[in-house]
Amino acid sequence: MKLVHTKTELDQLVAEAKSAGQRVGFVPTMGALHEGHLRLVDIAREQADFVVVSIFVNPLQFGEGEDFDKYPRTLEADCEALEGRQCDVVFAPSATEVYPPDGKPGKPTERAGIIGSTFEGSARPGHFDGMLTVVARLLNLVDPDVAVFGQKDAQQVFMVRKLMDAKFPQVELVVAPTIREASGLAMSSRNRYLTPAQRETATVISKALRAVDFAAKHGLPASFCIEAGHTLFAGEPEAKLEYLAVVDPQLFKPVNDKFKGEALAIVAARVGGVRLIDNQIIEIREQDA
Repeated sequence: MKLVHTKTELDQLVAEAKSAGQRVGFVPTMGALHEGHLRLVDIAREQADFVVVSIFVNPLQFGEGEDFDKYPRTLEADCEALEGRQCDVVFAPSATEVYPPDGKPGKPTERAGIIGSTFEGSARPGHFDGMLTVVARLLNLVDPDVAVFGQKDAQQVFMVRKLMDAKFPQVELVVAPTIREASGLAMSSRNRYLTPAQRETATVISKALRAVDFAAKHGLPASFCIEAGHTLFAGEPEAKLEYLAVVDPQLFKPVNDKFKGEALAIVAARVGGVRLIDNQIIEIREQDA
C-alpha cells in the first residue's frame, strides 16, 4: 500500500494500473476510519483490481458552527487500518491539491437543488453543495471505474447518483449496506464522542427504524409507520429527534398514505450533543384483508 499526497503521484499509480488492464475502484472518506469504512474498501476490492482510498476533511461541506476543526484527523491510524485490507493507494491530499491554486475552496461549483435543502440540507445549509463539489473534484483526480459509497448517508447517495449520472456516466456507483454495531447502532465516526450510556441511548435510532419497518410490513400507511417510530423516541427523552420520515427513494420526497412499495425510512437525532443519522429500506405493503 502506498500513501501519496499529490495529484502527480496519484496519476502515475492510476495510469500504471490502467495500462496493466486493471479496473480502478475508489472509496472517498474523511478519515477517522471505522469498520464501516473498511467494509467499503472490501467491496471496492470485490468490484475492482486496484483500490484507491482518499482521506480528506472537506471544509466546504461544514457549515458555520459545525465541527470542522474538531473533526478527528487520524491519518496514521487510518493507514494502519487500511494495511489490513486490500487497499493499494491512500490518497491524502492537501487542500491545495483539491482546491488549486491556493487551497481556498471558494464557492461550491456543484448545486444540490431543492432536495439539497431538505432533511440533512435543512439542518446543514450548504452541506450538499460542498459535498458534491468535493466528490466531483475527487472523481476527476482519481478517474476511477467504480466508486463505492455507504447507504448510511442515504441523502448523500441520492445526490451523488444524480451527479454521477449527469457528469460521470463512465463511473459505476456501488452502494454498500450500512454496517452496524452489535447494538444496532449504525457505525459512524461521530460515535467515538458518545459515552457508554449515550451509546445505549442512541440505539433508539435503529429501534425506531425497525418499528417503522414492522408497521410497514403489516400494511399500515406511512403516517402510522412514522408514528410507530415516534413512540420509541417518546420513551427515550435523552435522544432529541430532529426528523423521522418515509421518502420515495427515487425522488427523496415524503410519501403519502396511499403509497405502496419500496420506501426509505430516514432519521436524525441528537444524543448528548452528537448528531446521528440513519436509514432503512422498507416496503409498505397492502394491508391484509
